[in-house]
Amino acid sequence: MKAVSGRELARLVERRGWTLLRVNGSHHIYGRAGSIVRLSIPMHGNKPLKVGLLRHLLKLAEIAEEEL
Repeated sequence: MKAVSGRELARLVERRGWTLLRVNGSHHIYGRAGSIVRLSIPMHGNKPLKVGLLRHLLKLAEIAEEEL
């Protein structure tokens, strides 16, 4: 799986219709109209997200790994 930082993932989910609801410390919370799902994306500089967390966020956002 490709290494992706929190900033890169945030740009991707924003292009897919997610909106930034709030910022809590270093975590950006995203939501989408008509959905109860919330994405909490950590923004720790340009450090890549760990594989398990990245897979979980992609699954919640309904984004395929190939779209990275």
